[in-house]
Amino acid sequence: MPIIFLESRDNPKIKHLRGLIQQGSFRKKQGQTVLEGSHLCEAWLDQDRKINSIFSTEVALQHPDLEALIAQEPCNIFVISEALYKDLSPLGNTVACLAVIDLPQSSQSLDFSRDTLILENIQDPGNVGTILRSAAAAGIEQIIATTGTAALWSPRVLRAGMGAHFSVQTFENISTEQALAQFKIPVFVTSSHEAESLYDQDLKKACVWVVGNEGQGVSEFALKNAKAVAIPQPGGQESLNVAIAGSICLFEMVRQRLSGFN
Repeated sequence: MPIIFLESRDNPKIKHLRGLIQQGSFRKKQGQTVLEGSHLCEAWLDQDRKINSIFSTEVALQHPDLEALIAQEPCNIFVISEALYKDLSPLGNTVACLAVIDLPQSSQSLDFSRDTLILENIQDPGNVGTILRSAAAAGIEQIIATTGTAALWSPRVLRAGMGAHFSVQTFENISTEQALAQFKIPVFVTSSHEAESLYDQDLKKACVWVVGNEGQGVSEFALKNAKAVAIPQPGGQESLNVAIAGSICLFEMVRQRLSGFN
């Protein structure tokens, strides 16, 4: 397990790391991304995946969590200064650990008969990661992100997802029109206007959920080609955060399947 000290921010290894953190096109070209934090790295390793290299600081290398991670996964360790780490880190509030991994390559195709979550133009990485986490917990194994949605495998979305990515199949840059045209199972969209109550729907069978942009909601196409459902809000708020609304819908589906619809 070689430990290499890097001092210059112009070092090719640092430039490579920065590109992976900041540029979606660079991640796609290199076929790599970055996990931040030892717990996220452990979740990755639990799926029998590999870590290519870890960037950390001298102080962090003495932390028990990082020591355990390195013992579990021998790889190149690059040590950088605290200042440089803070400059690189998307979050900066975890034990210093930036791990370079290869993006998973899936040979599976979309299955248009199974439970699916479609993220339509959701731009906030925190919202995307949060709803991915809820979807994985609810047993959704197939996620579609339309063009305009935050990159699913960006470091910020990965951090918010807290390992949810590792148990689901993800498909990106697919248009809503392209996806919905092929599903033969019920499709639901979340909407606060002209919609039936979520709690009046039968959700026991496989279905598709479409959740939309934070400000605009779902597209007109989605509204015209799906059944709109609303979450009753006795408190009178205009709308819910998209990740919260999506999570409520998914767990109403779970409730019905566990207890029977009534």
